[in-house]
This record gives sequence, C-alpha cells and structure tokens, in this order.
Amino acid sequence: MDTKTQEHSFLHIDDKSQLTAWWLITICFALWGVASNVTTPMVGSFSKVFRITAGEASLVSFVYHLGYFCVAIPAALLIQKYSYKWGIVAGLILFAIGTVAFVPSRWIGDYYPFLSAYFVMTCGLSFLQTSCNPYVYCLGDRHHGILRVNASQTFNALGTLGGWVLAREVFSRLSPIDAQQRMAMPIQQFEAIKDHDLGVMIQPYIVMGIIVVAIMALVMVVKIPEPATIRVSRNLRDRIKLLVANKNYRDGVVAQFCYVGAELMCWTFIFQYGIRIFTAEGMTEQACMQEVQKFTFLSLLFFTIGRICSTWLMRWFSASRMLAFAGVAAMVGIVGTILFTDRNGLYCLIIVSGCMSLMFPTIFGISMEGLGDHIKVGSAGQIMAILGGSLFPTLQAIIASSGITLLGVPSINVSFLLALGCFGVVTWYGHQAYVRFRLNPTDAADDDADKLSIPTPIE
Repeated sequence: MDTKTQEHSFLHIDDKSQLTAWWLITICFALWGVASNVTTPMVGSFSKVFRITAGEASLVSFVYHLGYFCVAIPAALLIQKYSYKWGIVAGLILFAIGTVAFVPSRWIGDYYPFLSAYFVMTCGLSFLQTSCNPYVYCLGDRHHGILRVNASQTFNALGTLGGWVLAREVFSRLSPIDAQQRMAMPIQQFEAIKDHDLGVMIQPYIVMGIIVVAIMALVMVVKIPEPATIRVSRNLRDRIKLLVANKNYRDGVVAQFCYVGAELMCWTFIFQYGIRIFTAEGMTEQACMQEVQKFTFLSLLFFTIGRICSTWLMRWFSASRMLAFAGVAAMVGIVGTILFTDRNGLYCLIIVSGCMSLMFPTIFGISMEGLGDHIKVGSAGQIMAILGGSLFPTLQAIIASSGITLLGVPSINVSFLLALGCFGVVTWYGHQAYVRFRLNPTDAADDDADKLSIPTPIE
C-alpha cells in the first residue's frame, strides 16, 4: 500500500508513517512538560517534609538541570550511531527508571535517594529532548522545520499547564503542618507525617512512569521513519569544532542559555515578587500564597495560548522576525516589572510569559539551519544550554536577598535586570538571524539543498 498522501497543509509532512510518528513523538513533549512543572514546586515541599534547609532543598533544581547537561552529548552520539528511534527509546527507559525509583526512595525515607531518582529521570528527559526536537525538525520539508518544532512544543506547553494543576492537587493533600511545627515534633510523630507526605508526593511520578512505559511500547512497535541524511565521516571533536565555528549555531546556544535562564527567573521569582506586593496590601501569608498561585496559573495559561498563536502565525511570518519582536515585547514587560511596585508588575510578568512562548523552539530551529547531518550533535548543545536555568535564578536570588534598591524600587524588582539582559540577547539573536537568512540569504546555509539528505555547508 502506498504510504504517500497529499502534503499535510500545516506540518508539511507528506507521508502517513511520518505523520503517525510525529503525533507519537509529540506526546513525549507533553510528558516532559508535566514532569518539569510537577518537579519545580517540590523544592519547598522537600524543605518542609525532610526538615532540611532551603539550600539543601534547592538541590532538586540543580540536579534537575545537571541531568540535562551531563547526557546530552551521549544522547547525540547514540542517535548518530543508531537512530532517532533508539535515542527516544533510551530516553523513555531512563525516564521510567527514574519515576520507578521514587518508590524505594519513599521506603528509605531519606532525601538523597530522591535526588538520585530526579537525576536519572532528568537524564531520560535529556535523551528525549536531544532526540525529539531535531527529529520533528527533520521529519518533513526542511523549510518548515521551525514550525514543526513549535507545533510539537505546543503540547509541551499544555503539559506544563497540566503539571501545574497536578502539583497543586498534590500540595492540597499534604499535611498542613508547617516547617516550624515539624521541627518541634517528636521523631515518631514526625516520621509518620513524613511518610504520609512522601506517599502523596510520589503518586504523580508513578502515574507518569506507567504512561511512559506505555508510550515506549508504542514507539517500539510503530514504524518511526528515520529522516534521510548522508553520514558525515567526522569524529566528535571535529564536529564540535565545526559547530563552534558556525556563528549562527554558536550564537543560538548562547541565546538559548539566556532564554532558559530568563524563563526560570520569571516563573520562579513571581512567588517572591507577588508575596511582597500582597503582604504590603495587608494579606495574610496563606492569602498571599493563594493569590500568587492565581497569577502563576495565568502566566502558564498565557504561555500556552501564546505558543498556540505563534505556531499558527508562523505559517505566514518569518520565525526570526517573530523571535525578535517577542524579545522586544518581553523586554518592555520586564521594564514594567522592575518599575511597578504594585499588581501592575505582576500583570507585566504575565505578558512576558506570553512573549516567552515561542522562544525555546524558535531559537532551537533557527540554530539548526544549514547543519545537515551535524544537527544530531548540534541538538545536544542546545539541550545543554538548559543549564542556564540553574545559573541565572541563583544569581537573581543573590540580588533579591541583598536588600539593594535602585530608583526607589525594592531588591526583588532590581533582580529582574538579569532577565532584561537575557531577553536582550534573545532579541539580538532573532534580529541577526533575520538579517542572515532573510536579508542576506547568500551568507547563510545553501538554500539549493532542498532536503536534509544533502549536507548543507557550515560557515
């Protein structure tokens, strides 16, 4: 039976098996969105449940981003030697092992086995991101690769929103006893409450593990076509040298590093930013948290809506120009966040979330332009750039806790200057990409290569 069909009007995929593979792989994007947004809020819970310091609890975030950094290159080498399919399978296996490891970690009842489980799980997510992003980019017409990555990442945004809802449900079932009361408890009573809370906290991961195993079984049995490429006989060192010498790719990694840092800063410090505002309004601590959660939900909702809209608009507008425009809009929003000392600053952060929606997949896609078969190793550099989500929030925390003021605004507002700088880098990259690929196309990759089966030159 002929598998060819009419070209898909939106994704520009002209093969049934490829379209089936796109839908199946896109489910993975939603899965790591759920995992990310369930994990991030766990930092505060671990601090309370284990009676540890906030610094120790923050190791969850550090380990989470470290996993992305450590295995991106091994993931790229695996898909280079075998196929994208086996890179995806390896990622799902590690993801499943990490989620299953939460069960014995709960039995042990110690904090550090949980960190190990998070690290293994995140290694799986790194494999998935390193494999899935370039796969959907290469799957059809290469001129619409950025659009396909954005379309798949839309499901990641939906997963992120779902993860927030799931995390809120988990928190509602935890014991309401605060950290100070737990510190004063007899050990037996504390252990009983801790065991209850850990049992609640691991439930989302167990469910994710079951779903991951089911997806892995489907990936194993369903045909996952390998995009046609010509093998480039170069070792890893030579590939990395070529990629580093490619200005578009090199700048893209820097822009991604800054973007992920800005995203984490905006979504992490919205809590401290909002609590300061609501406390000044005279709200109680519990009322402050409830109000901040509403604004957090609105931020994620705007992010999801923005990704859907930007993917739709990308059918007609240049991805690089849209990236630059979104960067400028985000910078304007951050300026408002810095200068306003009331709820208007929170509304500005919500607008910034909408602007951020297209940035990760668009930066990724633009940086892959002209790489040919080098895209497999190139994707690893983009995933390693996620480490920016560990560095920049740490620097912001130092500024926010320093007590420094600028033009009369408090230190938490001043700390968003870091995000302003990061969005400036993203804006600059979008503009440079527009000049390179739209205004001066002869300076970019060879546009005569209509398919990725022809390795396009690197600058």
